[in-house]
Amino acid sequence: METTNTTPVQQEDKTVAIISYITLIGFIIAIIMHGSNKTKLGSYHLKQALGLIAFAVASWIAMFIIAFIPFVNFLLLIIAPITYIGIFVLLIMGVIAAVNGQEKPVPIIGGLSAKLFAGAFN
Repeated sequence: METTNTTPVQQEDKTVAIISYITLIGFIIAIIMHGSNKTKLGSYHLKQALGLIAFAVASWIAMFIIAFIPFVNFLLLIIAPITYIGIFVLLIMGVIAAVNGQEKPVPIIGGLSAKLFAGAFN
């Protein structure tokens, strides 16, 4: 009976993919883990997670700027919670795809992330 060694590698792929979405520290740990064993799934989800991080930072900067604009800053009471709940939902969708071992793009920003960070983590 022949034993294949694909299960631990696939599990490690999923581990890198899942950890990449869990905070900035998790993202850094996933990069380190991916560096020793580069896989297609890990690379894909690292790119998606990096896109989410970039989107979250850009959103925070935009809201910070809007906060100083008179007569518009009150809209942050509506915009900020919706934006951050949306980012959290996208994050959960990315984790679900990673757990299932799928290379499914995160809605809205997944395609752009794949294009912007095409050469990263290969």
